[in-house]
Amino acid sequence: MLKPTVSGAPSIRIAHVRKRDEFFCPKALPYRPGGELRRGSVVFAACVERCFATVATAEMNRESFAAGERLVSPAYVRQGCEARRSHEHLIRLLLEKGKCPEDGWDESTLELFLHELAVMDSNNFLGNCGVGEREGRVASALVARRHYRFIHGIGRSGDISAVQPKAAGSSLLNKITNSLVLDIIKLAGVHTVTNCFVVPMATGMSLTLCFLTLRHKRPKAKYIIWPRIDQKSCFKSMITAGFEPVVIENVLEGDELRTDLEAVEAKVRELGPDHILCVHSTTSCFAPRVPDRLEELAVICADYGIPHVVNNAYGVQSSKCMHLIQQGARVGRIDAFVQSLDKNFMVPVGGAIIAGFDDSFIQEISKMYPGRASASPSLDVLITLLSLGSNGYKKLLKERKEMFSYLSSQLKKLSETYNERLLHTPHNPISLAVTLKTLGEHQDRAVTQLGSMLFTRQVSGARVVPLGSVQTVSGYTFQGFMSHTNNYPCAYLNAAAAIGMKTQDVDLFIKRLDKCLKAVRKEQNKESNVAGVDNYDRTEDVDIEEMALKLDNVLLDTYQNSS
Repeated sequence: MLKPTVSGAPSIRIAHVRKRDEFFCPKALPYRPGGELRRGSVVFAACVERCFATVATAEMNRESFAAGERLVSPAYVRQGCEARRSHEHLIRLLLEKGKCPEDGWDESTLELFLHELAVMDSNNFLGNCGVGEREGRVASALVARRHYRFIHGIGRSGDISAVQPKAAGSSLLNKITNSLVLDIIKLAGVHTVTNCFVVPMATGMSLTLCFLTLRHKRPKAKYIIWPRIDQKSCFKSMITAGFEPVVIENVLEGDELRTDLEAVEAKVRELGPDHILCVHSTTSCFAPRVPDRLEELAVICADYGIPHVVNNAYGVQSSKCMHLIQQGARVGRIDAFVQSLDKNFMVPVGGAIIAGFDDSFIQEISKMYPGRASASPSLDVLITLLSLGSNGYKKLLKERKEMFSYLSSQLKKLSETYNERLLHTPHNPISLAVTLKTLGEHQDRAVTQLGSMLFTRQVSGARVVPLGSVQTVSGYTFQGFMSHTNNYPCAYLNAAAAIGMKTQDVDLFIKRLDKCLKAVRKEQNKESNVAGVDNYDRTEDVDIEEMALKLDNVLLDTYQNSS
């Protein structure tokens, strides 16, 4: 084992570590004499040494427990020692394998692990004397506890994945998190992915980072080919990177909006491959838009030598979306795919995963990030994955599929009650859409009023899409905005079965949607006594319902702006 010096740092560099010491390096960070880890190798050796302090320095633990036996019964101390070893065993397995444990950890193991990592950062050294401008000083103890005292963040000024000399614990946290996330992406269906990293930016800015990295490889490029999806952040990601989006309108096939492959290839030939930065495709999206034809797009990109970046925002939770990415990489070209942390792993907003099949290109993207970065997204997803374990995450994926089927059946029943129908979108594995054709002659007003009513009744995530909406985004005007096409045949309502949804969420949504539809029709037809109004639930207090309708009208503009 490496022998620490008085200062706590190993007395030798990792380039001279004996082969038997490879055991102490996580598989995600293999020991390679003279290789990449040689940069800052003292830091990495210290990182490994200190992280295994509770596991590897059994001699010190034995001395501590022996001292405790003078105060408490030796039998009790030995029992406590064995209990501690069970925690340490889980930590050792994590660092050896670099994979998500099958079964989730309990909170005591998690907190022990995080504490062991945190004390490796210089801001937590006993007697540390910091004289620089960034020494991990925190004014509020509450803020320090919120971050488990990981104050230095991750990366260095030149590379978000680099090891920090001042923060061995935070650096190891970052490496382990990336390794666990890579394992989960493989588990979810993209088996040949080679590298990924967590970036403390949401999906839009993470896409921008990918585009900026490609700029250096393709200096003549000024266009990004983009099959239309009406979502602002992915559109702005191209504008922010300084490129001109070339919007490819979707084609209507039945109820579904699908990729126009002929238009994509025609545009490639018209503009010339050298002038195209990449094709920017999409997997997860709102119905009736369905995931792009990734396999065919990947083949086009490979044939013309054009990079391919995939917006996989909430696609990790869908085996269909992940299969599309895997197949696209197998038959053609996919350079990077980007997914949101909060949408796929149920953590706070603010992080994303950039992954790909070319290890060197993903490293280039990580080096494009300017400066250090917040460790919060990495910490959040690390805690979540260790709490769930791979079995827990697989269970969530299975439950989401079941909720999609349940939501689909319930929406179908409800829509038929109101002479509407559930749109047939079999290629969309997450989002569903219900027509809103029968809301009367003032349909647009009624549609937006329905959205307002759902919003004020605490139904979040549902979207109503009226006909003919026009919106300008970064100077580009979109007809039929939110419907992913200029002229979709009808207005509709969206709902999605996302990871973490429960049966009670579906039941409550259906109940509130039913009441809102009844209330909208009652409001529209209160002077004409239209059939169906007599079935209105008269157990509701009429005065309260009338007041709610007035409130909906007042808040209608607010809802439209938020949409």
